[in-house]
Formats: sequence, structure tokens, C-alpha cells
Amino acid sequence: MRVNNLHSWNVSPKDALCIQNKLRMKICSDQSTIKLADISHVAGCDVSYSKKTNILFAIVVVLTFPRLELVEEKHFISTSVFPYIPGLLAFREEFPLLKACKQLTLDPDVFLFDGHGVAHPRQMGIASHMGLFLEKPSIGIAKNNLWGNYKQPGQCKGSSSSLTKNGTEIGRVLRTRNKVKPVFVSVGHLIDTETAEEIALACCSCYRLPEPTRQAHLISNKLRSSN
Repeated sequence: MRVNNLHSWNVSPKDALCIQNKLRMKICSDQSTIKLADISHVAGCDVSYSKKTNILFAIVVVLTFPRLELVEEKHFISTSVFPYIPGLLAFREEFPLLKACKQLTLDPDVFLFDGHGVAHPRQMGIASHMGLFLEKPSIGIAKNNLWGNYKQPGQCKGSSSSLTKNGTEIGRVLRTRNKVKPVFVSVGHLIDTETAEEIALACCSCYRLPEPTRQAHLISNKLRSSN
């Protein structure tokens, strides 16, 4: 699939901050270019780290929707040259992810990422950054909160509460299984919060994490273990 060329990856942490501040002005987070009924394929992305070296194992999977059957997977292995810095993890993980995405023969309607979108100090989590590269609707679905305040949602599956910062909603805290810890859903690009939450919940079957990112995580760990 086609991937935009937005910037070089040979950058310093200072350069990376400037890039995030520049790119965040291009994010579309107040309206959706897709509806649930329009989706036929959804992609999930994840990156696994070697425990002994600086090697990254990037995976993108494509599942049918709404049946959530795995129909394509691509990977790319690379050595990271960017340091581990909270808030700048996109610069560490995105290069191999984009290489994997370029190999896709299918054209997913929406991308889900194990991470944040605009629920980020500079509104440029991995889902937002990758959404600009791919020019596709993208959603961040994280296991832990990075940025913002919230109240616990109800205990039933589908319950949610607002994730806010300075009085502005930047995401949703979504219960994907009864009485199980919620996930943190935020807009990446070309989608609104309501639609992002709706898609995230529709991609959850019997697990806490949405099936696209769960499958990507399992395969990336398997790839790491075999290398």
C-alpha cells in the first residue's frame, strides 16, 4: 500500500519534538471519514522488542470485519537507532511498521494501534503519526493512560467515560469486558471520538484488547521468539 514520505528518520530527540509540533496541525480529529457500516477490513499494528539487542519486530495484520478473521500479515525486522524516550516512541517504532505496511496487498479501511493518538502531550501519539503517513483513519487503543484525567467507567462491557485534559475531551476510557480493566481509546487521524470508540468496541470479542492489535501482538512476540 502507499505510504506518505513526511520526514527523515535520522533525527535527534530535539528534532523529533519539532516534527511532532509541526505535524499535529495536520491531524483531523473532529470528523470521521468512515462509518462502521463501511468497514470490510481492519488492520492492527504492534512492535515487539528484543530483550537482548536493539532489534524491533514490527507486525501489521489485516482482519475481515465484522467477523475478525485474519487474512493477511506482514512483518519487518530492523535495528532501532532512536533512543527510548517516553512521548517519542513513534520515532523508535514507526520506521519498521511503515516498512511492514508497504508490503500489504489488501487496503484496510481503518488502522488500530497499540498506543495513543491525540491523548498525548503534543497530540501526536503513534496512531496520529502513523495515520498521517498512511492517510487512513487510525485509532490508538492503549492499555494504560498517558495523558489526561478520567473517572472509572461502569463495570459492564461497553461502558465508557471521557478522558479529558484542561476541560477538553481527548479520548474515551472504554470497558471492553465485564469487570475487566478498561482500555484508553483516542483518535489518531481522519476519525472522531465517537466513531473511534464504536470501532474499538466492535473489534473486541472475548478479550480485553481489540482482536486486530491482540493478533498483531501475539505474532510479533512469536516472531521475536523465533529470531
